Amino acid sequence: MDVLIWAILVVVFVIFEIATVQLVSVWFAAGALVTMILTFFYDIPFLGQLAIFIVSSAVFLGLTMPFIMGRRKKKGYIPTNSELEVGRTAKVIEEINADSGTGRVKVGGVDWSAVSADGSVIPNDTVVTVTAVNGAKLTVKPKD
Repeated sequence: MDVLIWAILVVVFVIFEIATVQLVSVWFAAGALVTMILTFFYDIPFLGQLAIFIVSSAVFLGLTMPFIMGRRKKKGYIPTNSELEVGRTAKVIEEINADSGTGRVKVGGVDWSAVSADGSVIPNDTVVTVTAVNGAKLTVKPKD
């Protein structure tokens, strides 16, 4: 009966891994497979099976994680446009006013919708600094 439980867990972990595609349960699937095989050949009490599952999953994780992290670093991280804008200066091209719902700035030749960080009105042609990006809207404050 224990072998059947571990076989079901292998299938569940594999299905979960396929569904997520994030490498979150592949180690548990391997650990459950090792536990299933050992349980098939040896009469192991449940706590022993649980220990085998935990240890084998940890070993698989320990063996593969450095390889996976190395591959992720080699691919390099490419920031998105929004992450590139934080900290840059911009010019207000339409008055930023929370009450009227207006506000546009130009950063590096790109026109963005904008709001004031402190809720104040920022007039046209003011130079501002981008403090955050929320979707397609920049949060800005007047440059010091």
